[in-house]
Amino acid sequence: MFLQKNKWIVLSLFLLLSFVVPSSAQKNDGQGSVTQRLEVMRQKLDTMRRSLSSASSTLKTDNKEDKSKKEDKSKLETPLGRLTSLEKEASGLLSEVNTLRGKIDRAEKYEASDVDQIETTVGELQIRSDNALTETASLRANPVSPEGTVREKKKKKKFLGIFGGGSDEYEELIGSVTPGRDKELFIVATREVRKNNYDVGRLLFQTIITTYPDSPYLPMAKLAAADSFYLEGTTSALIQAAASYQDWLTFFPTHPLADRVLLKVAESEMRQIGLPDRDSTRARRAEQRLRALLQQYPNTILLKEAQDRLVQVQDNLGLHNLYIANYYYKLSVAQQKGGLKGAQSRYREILDKFPNFTFLDEALFKLAVTYQVEEETDQAARYFQQLVRDYPNSDYVEKSKEQLRLIGASIPEANPARMKVLPPEKKSFIANFKDELFGLYPLTIDKDGVLMTDDFDKTKFELIDQIIENQGDINASQIPKSLTTIISQQKPATQMQPKQPQK
Repeated sequence: MFLQKNKWIVLSLFLLLSFVVPSSAQKNDGQGSVTQRLEVMRQKLDTMRRSLSSASSTLKTDNKEDKSKKEDKSKLETPLGRLTSLEKEASGLLSEVNTLRGKIDRAEKYEASDVDQIETTVGELQIRSDNALTETASLRANPVSPEGTVREKKKKKKFLGIFGGGSDEYEELIGSVTPGRDKELFIVATREVRKNNYDVGRLLFQTIITTYPDSPYLPMAKLAAADSFYLEGTTSALIQAAASYQDWLTFFPTHPLADRVLLKVAESEMRQIGLPDRDSTRARRAEQRLRALLQQYPNTILLKEAQDRLVQVQDNLGLHNLYIANYYYKLSVAQQKGGLKGAQSRYREILDKFPNFTFLDEALFKLAVTYQVEEETDQAARYFQQLVRDYPNSDYVEKSKEQLRLIGASIPEANPARMKVLPPEKKSFIANFKDELFGLYPLTIDKDGVLMTDDFDKTKFELIDQIIENQGDINASQIPKSLTTIISQQKPATQMQPKQPQK
């Protein structure tokens, strides 16, 4: 009755859906869409350019020379010339990325190889930029430390407008190298990320990595930078979060936080999973990471969370296979146009790979029917019997019993241990339409990072606060025995407060 009275409304909604869904479903296998890849490159180049610019400005200040020597500054052999050259190279690549992005936005033709080539060049430039910043750190060093003194904010400029107004205070923090400044950078970066100024926080964390290679804060700065991507939560940020977490694990595989980081790699992929009828690349990656977590850390306190997430991801993958199998099933059984072997292979894959699949009863029944069509009654009876025995509450039980009687096979008793297994609840029309419209799939995901929470509260004492209190790292005994970033709800009065000069 509802559909009859409102058929034009429903038809309009489905027409809208037909325009929304295809655009979101077009993904590049493995790295996201071309637009997402370009956005990742843009962010990397922008961060590189700003870091190099700040470092160059510090060297210019420290090396005041007369006009006759200005030409020597630009030579690549000098540290200043090296940084300046890399900054110009980053700016040039950024212009190329923006130009290519404009072509895509205007639906103009472009070469796919151009995207791959720029992506490779950006990766190489990132390595050279990091090396240059690390190698010029000693030249930017200031033996006098301002730690413990009140910092006087300088006049604001537009140079670092990325900071929401910006000031020369950040330029000085990034550009110069001073004893104790790594701690100051870590504290300020944490504060900026908590204020949702993710670009600012990442740039400051990255400065610790490239400028203070011996800093005790370096491992946690790399992890906090990965957290900032995860907390930001955009598609391009999640792509970088997964890569950054995985990179951290490469360097610190035995750290007490390693199991949590591996779970975040999986969750970074899970947050990009679409509906089962769309690209399954992210779901497959999430499954691999969760399996790796269970295999590498069998005694982890995150065992239950990892197992629950694995079941949900495998349900998504199982449905992906089920939809394909059902297409071949309808083609071969209902329309008799072939494709029977295609249906069988997909159903068997579900049985072999996803034993806890929510709709396994449907896969068993339809697989049995395909064998029945081929007159392989022994195989058909085997799957009908498995369904009757293990899924006594399934909607397919009576149909399976009927087929077993026709075949002349025995009907097994229901497994008592499986009597409480109920069929999944059917979604309403509105719920299905909402999922299709927004591409949603129900998954359990923790939106907090490893060190910082998504919704910061001043009363929370988090892992990153403990790291600051410990002067750079955290002990295994200080890590909560559950999946949480919060150590306690009451923050110490001295936490995150800058040192005041003695009077």
